[in-house]
Amino acid sequence: MSGNGAPRLTVTDCGDLRVAVVAAQWHEKVMDGLLDGALRALRELGAAEPAVVRVPGSFELPVAARVLADRGYDAVVALGVVVRGGTPHFDYVCQGVTQGLTQVSVDTGVPVGFGVLTCDTDDQALDRAGLPGSNEDKGHEAVTAAVATAAALRAVPVPAR
Repeated sequence: MSGNGAPRLTVTDCGDLRVAVVAAQWHEKVMDGLLDGALRALRELGAAEPAVVRVPGSFELPVAARVLADRGYDAVVALGVVVRGGTPHFDYVCQGVTQGLTQVSVDTGVPVGFGVLTCDTDDQALDRAGLPGSNEDKGHEAVTAAVATAAALRAVPVPAR
């Protein structure tokens, strides 16, 4: 299982963080599970009501994440799924989404939770979607990582000049 070795994150003092979730629409059942897991994690963390933005597919996640980061959110969570097909399209989409979301985070200083599943099969995606019977809940994990990072960055003192 890919979740082996994951840290146990403890997140506190995050109720006032502004969090946005941007979620693709492709693979509706998987996306429903990812989004449910993300929203559950935010409730568990006591985070204020998140903004939720839906975009057509995973390739559109970076531009939406950038707009949300620029609008003042403390953390953005990107949720999507790309399932390998018979053409190189999978590789291009996965590379573009990964590089785009990384660029958003680095350029803006806003943590972006990476909840984009890149799977060989539909069954692999379903197993990571946080649905009943799934072994992993990547929507929940992406929120926890983004919020934990935002909380850690907020705690960094500003050096005196």
